[in-house]
Amino acid sequence: MGVLQEKPRRLGGGQTRCPHCGLLQDRVATLEQDWVLLEPDMHPLAHTVPAEHRWIELSDGRVTVYGVCPPDQFQRCRIEHRLACPAQPLPDLWPWLTSLRGENARQAERRDDPKPPLPPEEWPDAG
Repeated sequence: MGVLQEKPRRLGGGQTRCPHCGLLQDRVATLEQDWVLLEPDMHPLAHTVPAEHRWIELSDGRVTVYGVCPPDQFQRCRIEHRLACPAQPLPDLWPWLTSLRGENARQAERRDDPKPPLPPEEWPDAG
């Protein structure tokens, strides 16, 4: 075996149109011999993306989920197109935050309830 004199071969994936919104998405091979559809030309800082949604590009062109917490502050990653697709609902990225938002919505509804509070003289005897 000799030393490789050329750059590593990159796996070709190409681009396809999203069936939901019609925008382009990058088709990229994963380490698991599968494909993922990523948002083109989008490389956010990894620490701004939830760990299970960070796709890191490897030297051969494949990507893998990068769940290291916290990531290097300068590390860039890719995100799936479905997270940015305007025609698809946003997935529940933080279940606890979704629960908190639901509870806050219920509290706001109760607070805006049109029934006025009972005046003090109509309060039941608690004594």
